[in-house]
Amino acid sequence: MVIGVPKEIKEGEHRVALLPEGVETLLRMGHRVVVQQEAGSGAGFSDNHYRQAGASLVSTAAEVFAEADLIVKVKEPQPEEIQHLRPGHILFTFLHLAADRALTEGLLRSGVIALAYETLSENDGRLPLLIPMSDIAGRLSVQQGARFLETSSGGRGILLGGTPGVERGRVLVIGAGTVGTSAARVAAALGAEVVLLDIDPARLRSAAELFPPNVTPLFSTRQAIREQLRLADLVIGAVLIPAARAPQVIEREDLALMKPGAVIVDVAIDQGGCVATSRPTTHLQPTYVVDGIIHYCVTNMPGAVARTSSLALAQVTFPWIARLVSLGLERSTQEFTPLARAVNIYLGELTCRPVADYFGLPYSNRFGK
Repeated sequence: MVIGVPKEIKEGEHRVALLPEGVETLLRMGHRVVVQQEAGSGAGFSDNHYRQAGASLVSTAAEVFAEADLIVKVKEPQPEEIQHLRPGHILFTFLHLAADRALTEGLLRSGVIALAYETLSENDGRLPLLIPMSDIAGRLSVQQGARFLETSSGGRGILLGGTPGVERGRVLVIGAGTVGTSAARVAAALGAEVVLLDIDPARLRSAAELFPPNVTPLFSTRQAIREQLRLADLVIGAVLIPAARAPQVIEREDLALMKPGAVIVDVAIDQGGCVATSRPTTHLQPTYVVDGIIHYCVTNMPGAVARTSSLALAQVTFPWIARLVSLGLERSTQEFTPLARAVNIYLGELTCRPVADYFGLPYSNRFGK
């Protein structure tokens, strides 16, 4: 099989989906790898690294798509990349289809077989390919939130950890999954007063046992959210329903409850966002202000730390790439149900039920999920 690695072109995206060591392994397995020039440079992997590993270097994305059977990427294909997809291509990347109907319909028209990192799930519900990026996004959410709370960034001028004689900043984290717990851990380590909301009692019990005293786990209700918004300096939206569009837990009118210059970091934005006033932003223009509240809604937050993110992502994705190329799509999806769950689009059929339901599109149960 020929594996292709195009350079990411989403604005502010510098991660790479396959490392040079992965190229070496695939070549030893008898496959060929085509890498676009500069694909890994933003993450610290030069063309020479890939050349020494045995990859074939080409100058354009079109050449990668033309030669490859399997395309491995980090982010969803942009419109100009969809034009290069052909029927039977296998695409393995983050997709987040529920946030983008145009992307969904474009992939359906292309005839591609598209597998999403974020829907590859184990039998216990864990999302092994999403977890490391969620962990990084959670950590970054506090780092970025603290930055935009600074006076020079238009924020309230709050130091999250406070200082002797001055109260600490207050952080509200909505959602106690991987993103939320990572965010709460970092905020707590900085010394902030943290409230962690969730609807799962088991997660709240776990948080109560594992986190320090400056983290307060609370059951999430509409009333609890509104009460905590009044107090928060920084709000982290970390709500996730796998494969589905994120539910909106903060309404437009709720912003009036917040302190002017407070910051919202909506990590759920790649699934549509959990705040009514959220809209996608980029690393170049990460924020905007609505009703005096700073919104940070970058859709590819881990791209800000491209080397760390690329290393973390490749560690978890490569074993699944190896299974795909060794067994082929049909056999690998039969033998490994997590891969079957990863298939979102198959030759013009939509095989992800939450996306089909959300957009009102026909659903195919081809992979029994």
